[in-house]
Amino acid sequence: MFRALTDRISASPQITPDDVRDAAAQGVGLIINNRPEDESADQTPGDAIEAAARAAGIDYVAIPVTHAGFSEGQVKAMAAALASTDKPVLAYCRSGTRSTLLWALAESSRGKSPHALSAAAAQAGYDLTPVRAMMDMLSANAL
Repeated sequence: MFRALTDRISASPQITPDDVRDAAAQGVGLIINNRPEDESADQTPGDAIEAAARAAGIDYVAIPVTHAGFSEGQVKAMAAALASTDKPVLAYCRSGTRSTLLWALAESSRGKSPHALSAAAAQAGYDLTPVRAMMDMLSANAL
């Protein structure tokens, strides 16, 4: 269920408190929730994931992303969250796609190669084409 984007960052579809325990067993130190609350009736509420994460000794941050797209604030928040720990990170949303796209934008803003990020995302089954132009711009401005 967790798809490795790098040796330290994974993306996932919606998780449950049981998945948090699995994440803890895998050494995850930070869970990033990229799903807005009440997006669907079958969604596990963010506060339930946060409570399970904290109980397992895992940090938790919510950076909700709607289908409207990504803001500069969200990209900066994701970059800050990723930079806040050296431990493994699990980001999730409904399918894992928004988490992966936001990860790629954040990493591009830190100067990472859009080509390398695209290859890593493809290995995990995600396509960065929708944000590739923005990645190129962020990467160029980071240098």
